[in-house]
Amino acid sequence: MRTTLEFEGTPELILKKAVELGLAKSKTDALRMGVFALNREFHLVKDIEKELVSRKILKEKKAMDEKEESYLSEEEALSKYG
Repeated sequence: MRTTLEFEGTPELILKKAVELGLAKSKTDALRMGVFALNREFHLVKDIEKELVSRKILKEKKAMDEKEESYLSEEEALSKYG
């Protein structure tokens, strides 16, 4: 995801300070660190890997439904190897 953000005042000062102190390589890295800290603090996503896989599967299913496609059964998938 690409997003353009503009910060002024306190948020800008905090991001610059994180870079100056060597906590982050860039303001973008400092923002990424902030996102992970937000998740640690509020437990927004408990199992990140599981959530990413679930979202990927739902995205694939939606695309397949739009094209009226379906997954191969195990037998169909292995038939050319048997």
